[in-house]
Amino acid sequence: MPGMGYDRGITVFSPDGRLWQVDYAMIMVNNSPTALGVSSSNGVVLAGIEKKTDALQDRSFSHKLFVIDEHVVATVTGFTSDARILIDIARQESQTNRLLYDEPIDMNYLARRLGDIMQNYTQNAGVRPFGVSLIIGGVDLLGPSVHQLDPSGIYNKYFLTASGVNRNEALEATKLLYSKSASLDVLKELVMIGMIASNKAEALPEVIRMTYIDAKEKKVTLAKDEEIAEIFERASKKQPPTVSGK
Repeated sequence: MPGMGYDRGITVFSPDGRLWQVDYAMIMVNNSPTALGVSSSNGVVLAGIEKKTDALQDRSFSHKLFVIDEHVVATVTGFTSDARILIDIARQESQTNRLLYDEPIDMNYLARRLGDIMQNYTQNAGVRPFGVSLIIGGVDLLGPSVHQLDPSGIYNKYFLTASGVNRNEALEATKLLYSKSASLDVLKELVMIGMIASNKAEALPEVIRMTYIDAKEKKVTLAKDEEIAEIFERASKKQPPTVSGK
């Protein structure tokens, strides 16, 4: 067995310094539909693949994108029911911050708070790690930012990041095109290029979810189907070298 028995207890390190339950949680994340987030001085864009499990499923209901506050949104990969717990905590933290300080919650604090909770589930008996990775994007008093959290509780701030199936393909297709001064429209196309590169023929407008935040307005906007289809059409016609952040 891969874990040689060390995967039976979440608090036990293997001889080579691994927590196997955390590794297994990452396998779930890496086998889940792709999510991607990007930020620039002009805003934040998040997107993800969300496939319908039933033909009668209402597309207006999303289990890929979650609005946390009017200036913060998240996309998830992995075990969605685990993600809901963390999203609820994030929403409570955000509303508490507004109540106590009368200002939107700081993105770095929110990421650190969620990371602390996720880490706590890697060192206590009787629990298991959260089988989910969160990409959180928002515009706070310091400007646009994107953070990613993994099942280990580790979090980092990124200009461009991805998780899920073929995340490396998504990053390879977009990282050289990224500019810190990219407009919001360019970011939308950049994210769509990543979705297409990582999912190939399976990347269709009807399975892609997208949300964005303008740096000036600081309000979350969920892209409608028509807008997603339009961005998809533009991005599918562009080869990576033609995309510019200028």
